[in-house]
Amino acid sequence: MSSNSPGFDQNDTDVSVSTAREKYQSISRIRVRIPKEYHQDPVISRLASDYGLEVNIMGAILAQNAREDGWFDLLLKGTPQQIDSAMIYLCDLDIEIWGDSKSEVDGW
Repeated sequence: MSSNSPGFDQNDTDVSVSTAREKYQSISRIRVRIPKEYHQDPVISRLASDYGLEVNIMGAILAQNAREDGWFDLLLKGTPQQIDSAMIYLCDLDIEIWGDSKSEVDGW
């Protein structure tokens, strides 16, 4: 059935692709230490903007004067590929990462 055929609804296709994408989401909880030299860089923000992850900051420890490293407890939600790419990004910055031994995959 072509897109010009009666009965073809582009919105139905968009919804089914969107639903399939949401169905196979992973959840990963990590803890990271962001060195003080990255305090002016949007490291956590890039996890959402560049890698399409939903990022929830579960906890953080920051010095009041921002002269120390920052410690963050993050809950990441996205596809396994998005999470893997974000982990590579963090590793490339030499950011220390501690993760839970299990990740959850929704929809399985």
